[in-house]
Amino acid sequence: MRTPVGLVVAALMTLGAVQAFAPRETPPLAATRLAVDRMQINTLSTSKAGLVAGGELGTLLYSTDQGQHWERALVSAQRQALINQISFAPDGLQGMAVGHEGWILRTSDGGLSWTEVAFDEKNGEPLMGIARMPSGAWITVGAFGRALRSDDQGARWEPLALPESVADKHLNRIVGSAGGQHWLLVGEQGLVLRSTDGGAHWAVVEPFYNGSLYNAMALPGGGWLAYGMRGHVFRSDGLEAPWTRSAMPAQVSFFGHATTADGQIVLVGQGSLVATSKDGGRNFSLGRVQGRANLTDLVLAPNGTGWLASDAGLQAFSAAATASTPSSHGAAQ
Repeated sequence: MRTPVGLVVAALMTLGAVQAFAPRETPPLAATRLAVDRMQINTLSTSKAGLVAGGELGTLLYSTDQGQHWERALVSAQRQALINQISFAPDGLQGMAVGHEGWILRTSDGGLSWTEVAFDEKNGEPLMGIARMPSGAWITVGAFGRALRSDDQGARWEPLALPESVADKHLNRIVGSAGGQHWLLVGEQGLVLRSTDGGAHWAVVEPFYNGSLYNAMALPGGGWLAYGMRGHVFRSDGLEAPWTRSAMPAQVSFFGHATTADGQIVLVGQGSLVATSKDGGRNFSLGRVQGRANLTDLVLAPNGTGWLASDAGLQAFSAAATASTPSSHGAAQ
């Protein structure tokens, strides 16, 4: 009886081996989804390729379908340094990204791929803002008065001459007028610099606030809006005009902005708060989106929908759906 049993066992083992090595179709893997709703995202921009975002651990993302799907951009070097701002030239293809440790990256395809052009792990201060001048030069600014200029698309960077009083102050953003000739640079301790020659020379604006200004924007007609800590928003009718405090009914910091198709100004900031002005930045009403995140940036489509960046990820936004409260007619103290 042992022989027949042995033959059966051998046959079963042979059958199992044949089955194990037989060709078969592998079921498709589930599509990988980026957890963009759980990432720290600091900056959002639009390019010819679509939406482009950057943030934690050197993350650079893009979406070619209005944010429905996001992909990781190709990056020449993985530094895992925080990305603070992305900016594009008017052609929507040439762009720069800046971040911590003096990290600067360049793209020529609208943000689908990026090439490192500067990084200093030991001595590189965080770079906070970057902008392209009408001349084609790029200027980037950051912590402790760091300011650099490149005239060759980022291949070489040289120190940018700024007034001596700027030394050691944190510089946060550079913003330009629609025509590109007039520029503001804002930073800590109420620092505001202005340029009337496309960023070639800078002068200190007489101080009107002693707290940090995180961002600014040009207004139609040559005016400016600057904003930052604890609900402090200031408005000026022009480069030489005085700055006046806007009415903001909350003492929270604001970091990013956008303008709707009908001219409303939208600021985003702490605690998922959204502030909207219908009178050119003189008065603001408050709304809130879902959650309690710090909102860092906003892009809007002409129909009023768009995307928010925050320290808790990306989320869809609708200006019409944002719950609002009435504006105060006196500035918050």
